[in-house]
Amino acid sequence: MADALELDTLWEDFHRAVNMTSAELAAWLRVQDATEEAEALPDQAGSPTGRHVLAILQKRRTDLTDDDIRVMYEVVDTVEDLADPENEPERETTPQDTHRRHRLMTLGHDPLKP
Repeated sequence: MADALELDTLWEDFHRAVNMTSAELAAWLRVQDATEEAEALPDQAGSPTGRHVLAILQKRRTDLTDDDIRVMYEVVDTVEDLADPENEPERETTPQDTHRRHRLMTLGHDPLKP
């Protein structure tokens, strides 16, 4: 388990990286898994990491597990690697932009959100 200062920093970094609310993320995960024939059950929609991020958003810092902390580090690192806030277009312009945005949104980060 991380020490208190490290956990405080991670908590802040995670909530800065994850700029979608739990309601927005839950809705996005359901949309991503919906097909013309079926829609996933709400608690089974999205990737395992996306569902884990959603669960973390609904927790208090004192309730985090070691697995939560591992996922939080992964999400912060991935968002930092994929997001480019200084060069972010105000809208999606290419299929690559759309794919990157959707990948980030699965982790709770919408690059088009102010």
